[in-house]
Amino acid sequence: MRIFFLFLLSFFFMTIQAQNNLNRGYKVKVGDQAPKIDLKLLDGQLINNENIKGKVVVFQFTASWCSVCIKEMPHLEKEVWQRFKDDEFLLIGVDLMEDLEVVEEFILSTEVTYPFTIDSDGSFFKSFTLPKSGVTRNIVVDKQGKISFLTRLYDEKEFAQMIEHIDQLLK
Repeated sequence: MRIFFLFLLSFFFMTIQAQNNLNRGYKVKVGDQAPKIDLKLLDGQLINNENIKGKVVVFQFTASWCSVCIKEMPHLEKEVWQRFKDDEFLLIGVDLMEDLEVVEEFILSTEVTYPFTIDSDGSFFKSFTLPKSGVTRNIVVDKQGKISFLTRLYDEKEFAQMIEHIDQLLK
């Protein structure tokens, strides 16, 4: 009986892990309406579901301790923000649970110019992801407020697909 219980428990955890690999740690999917957005950018601007309608928005989840995030950020700055910032587009860096001083230093060290906010309690991140999901993510929200593209980690091919997708959404 004990062996059967251990087998059942192992199967349960393997199933959860396999599901996480399939959904890449997201609890949302393409086509879903974006969860509640209620953010205050570091410059004081308020961002919510209503005032982003009509814009394509990318939420880039990041943190100063995340090496993959740091690798991706110059590409986001140059290939996404600088390319689309004059369109109906917004790229928002969402720092996960760090202090303002750390985030300000992080922004300076990475030399990004796109707007930032701090998800101080992680609740915004959790509205998109499953528990214990990794931070390096980009979530593209279309002009109607629906999730239209999801990335995980920094993969050059996927990153290029995201840029093409943003370009198509803005046409």
